[in-house]
Amino acid sequence: MIIWIASYPKSGNTWVRSFLTAYYFCDNGIFDINKLNLIEDYPNKQFFKEKVKQGEIHKHWESSQKDIRDQKKVKFLKTHNSLITAFGNDFTKPEYTLGVIYIIRDPRNVITSVKNHNDLENYEKALKFMQDENKVLDDYPHLKNYAKTNIVNSWRINYQSWLSNKSLRKIIIRYEDMVKNPTQTFEKLVTFVNTLMRFDNKIDKNKLKNAIDTTNFKSLQNIENEGKFGENVYSLKDNRKIKFFYQGPENNWKKNLDESMIKKMNEYYKKDLKFFDYEN
Repeated sequence: MIIWIASYPKSGNTWVRSFLTAYYFCDNGIFDINKLNLIEDYPNKQFFKEKVKQGEIHKHWESSQKDIRDQKKVKFLKTHNSLITAFGNDFTKPEYTLGVIYIIRDPRNVITSVKNHNDLENYEKALKFMQDENKVLDDYPHLKNYAKTNIVNSWRINYQSWLSNKSLRKIIIRYEDMVKNPTQTFEKLVTFVNTLMRFDNKIDKNKLKNAIDTTNFKSLQNIENEGKFGENVYSLKDNRKIKFFYQGPENNWKKNLDESMIKKMNEYYKKDLKFFDYEN
């Protein structure tokens, strides 16, 4: 069975994934970057028995998740895919999913990370990226790894697809709460996972503290700076390695965006910002 760590790209998924790796798979909760791959990125070629052709990722969702279920083990999986139905194929179903951790982040901060990560020229292009209701992300075109195709849709469709589903047990984690109230937020996350797993043991406070301390943004940024983080992407323009852990908690839309872009995003995302109790 699968516990999904789901989000729109650049919303804190890798941070949550790192914390869960530290708490559940590392000694005393001290994060070991070499164990991050225990929580794999889905979809990807290791899950599929056949080569995935372009535009046909949806044909492989169910069979691969059935294989995971048949292993009779619980598996964390990271994804940016929307919880959609494509050509009659559901991304996932209750019979394969134990629960969902969905991470949300203020779109006005997501946009800066999207712009950096995708090496976009300006914020207008980044906003267009985020508002593209049919957005599909795959591995670099020249690699033709279509097994890594994520149908992310728009920022809004992505979160709505997961949150509107009534069949799956879920918890919603705000990126901003991980920054401001890490102990309370990650404690709530561990309680949710332990409940799903039917663990009787209480939260290990020392392990929790170590997991939080060793996976905070600065710690992850240091790991990347030391060359130990292996999930960077490269610019298609000049093959330059793009910094993965970019601004993190220092990413402040009030400083990064001009008045025109702030007004545009506040108007477009007015209902979303209110729903998640973000300052407007």
